[in-house]
Amino acid sequence: MEMTVTSTRALNAGQLILTTARRLITIAEQYAAPFLDLIIRIWVAKAFFVSGLTKIQSWDSTLALFENEYQVPLLPPELAAYMGTFTELFFPVLLVLGLGTRFAAGVLFVFNIIAVISYPDLGEVGLKDHQYWGLLLLIAMLHGPGKISIDHFIRRRWN
Repeated sequence: MEMTVTSTRALNAGQLILTTARRLITIAEQYAAPFLDLIIRIWVAKAFFVSGLTKIQSWDSTLALFENEYQVPLLPPELAAYMGTFTELFFPVLLVLGLGTRFAAGVLFVFNIIAVISYPDLGEVGLKDHQYWGLLLLIAMLHGPGKISIDHFIRRRWN
């Protein structure tokens, strides 16, 4: 009899722990995850947007970099400079707003790969940054924008 009472109490305590854990996970999914999704989108978007702002602040330097340093495959340097700058200024805005999030993250993910390939003197620290950004972009691409986004608002309105 004593063993049955002890095992019943252990079972009840285990169920209580499991129920509590499930409730905490549900709360985290409902409230913390959307903010984490937004923070990820803002963090990675900022890196690209700041780079784009740097490019437009000194366009002559940007053109010189694309002509002499960056080795963008298949594109003339001037066109690569315009396309790269546009990509760094336009798609991060979409990413932060959560508008076409998966597409914007996909474009920036490919752009990130091209940036690594095109700049052979990137260095170990720069390569690590691009790896972090790539991982964060993969999260946005695969997980989606989350609840704090225009995409989520549009999806709710259409359903």
